Amino acid sequence: MKASSERLAQLSRMEEARRQTQRQLDMIDRQIIRRMTTLIPQLGRKRSGYRRGKPPDPSAFLERYRSNLAAITAERQPEIDALSRKLARQDAAIETLRARCAPESRPSRDDLERRMDECPSPAGCHPGKRHGAAA
Repeated sequence: MKASSERLAQLSRMEEARRQTQRQLDMIDRQIIRRMTTLIPQLGRKRSGYRRGKPPDPSAFLERYRSNLAAITAERQPEIDALSRKLARQDAAIETLRARCAPESRPSRDDLERRMDECPSPAGCHPGKRHGAAA
């Protein structure tokens, strides 16, 4: 029972670390959006207006917007890539820990906690084996 409660605590810590990593990625996205929002008025000023009866080119604004967005994103890309890799590793570790004692089907959270309490140890867990039942 002690090992299973430690495993639940470890799972809880791992899930919290994953949430923090996701918050960091979300914060970077918000920072990029904020910078782009402040640039929009400057991007709009460069339009030429009507010259000799020609209307302004609406695609020019989009081109400037996209190029600035690409430049700002490129500045943060190494950080985004590192956090994305970390998030993928955390997801894999969480799924591995959940799968140690969980059956093939996805149980409810209460079922998972009950099965983890019945599981003797991480090394002794076998998917599909009924824990707590006589062998």
